[in-house]
Amino acid sequence: MDPTKEIADGLEGVVVAATRLSDVDGERGRLVVAGHDVEALGERACFEDVVGLLRDGEATRARELQERLGQARVAAFGALGEGPRAADGMDALRAGLAQLDTEDPDLVIGAVAVIAGAWARARAGERAVPPDPALSHAADFARMALGRPLDDARARALDAYLVTVADHGMNASTFAARVVASTGSDLVSCVVAAVGALKGPLHGGAPGPVLDMLDAIGSPERALPWLEAELAAGRRIMGMGHRVYRVRDPRAAVLERATRDLEATGVRSRHLDLAQAVERAAAALLARRHPARALAANVEFYTAVLLDAVGLPRELFSPTFAVGRAAGWCAHVAEQRAHGRLIRPASRYVGPSPAD
Repeated sequence: MDPTKEIADGLEGVVVAATRLSDVDGERGRLVVAGHDVEALGERACFEDVVGLLRDGEATRARELQERLGQARVAAFGALGEGPRAADGMDALRAGLAQLDTEDPDLVIGAVAVIAGAWARARAGERAVPPDPALSHAADFARMALGRPLDDARARALDAYLVTVADHGMNASTFAARVVASTGSDLVSCVVAAVGALKGPLHGGAPGPVLDMLDAIGSPERALPWLEAELAAGRRIMGMGHRVYRVRDPRAAVLERATRDLEATGVRSRHLDLAQAVERAAAALLARRHPARALAANVEFYTAVLLDAVGLPRELFSPTFAVGRAAGWCAHVAEQRAHGRLIRPASRYVGPSPAD
């Protein structure tokens, strides 16, 4: 490699693909998914709509896709049964998906929901719950995970969450899936690689710790002193800041609104008022400490609040992220296969030279 060429650490600003799937505008705080603002999708679309948008640009096949995903969940349950007995939900996803031999994206999307649901029941000491193909993907996932059906309001809130996280540009897990796809490998290997990336705390692992933070703060008046103590100790404020966004993550707004809508139906969130107070305090504190670097709420901040209100345990938050993001992973694998080439960046050698 040319020693004068600048290194793009973390591939910062490097464009590696042309995509029709989603666009992240970090300066304006805008996320466009297949031609639609995420705020509009979160309010009006269901997960099956977004699967269609990502697959072929069509959002009018929700009923057909609901039937197909329902049958895919049934097939995945038949193939995987109780699923792997892993201590961690993401490890269960990785091990369970590796048992599949398929190029069918519906089966992969269905399997992620089935494995995550089975793991949740195993963690509770219960047997896996067979899928109900008549339900929506969101409602059936929750039923398999909790062992009971959700009411319509909670199911709609969970559906809005899956819509919101279905795709998000060239994030770490999506890039991992595309790298594997670029080698000509199979769909399951691509998605397993993505799961491994999503497991990392710098990517999809923060919603649970956000809830831990809110529990530790306890009340709005304790927010500022608690946050100041965390920063003084050199620790990060969970759910604040994003690698790309320089303003508030638009997905945070979608999930905050979805939680308010859920409360309007009579389902009270334990954390919404506190989370809003903590966000305000954290944003003001971070702005004073880092005036040149915008640090605002990201998707994980209100993911924690919404999923808790829906009734999911915090240990299931990252697997639930994967339930939604599986749609984007599969779409990116298809796009990489159709238009991409082998991904092979260069590196700069900084080790010792051999003796002449």
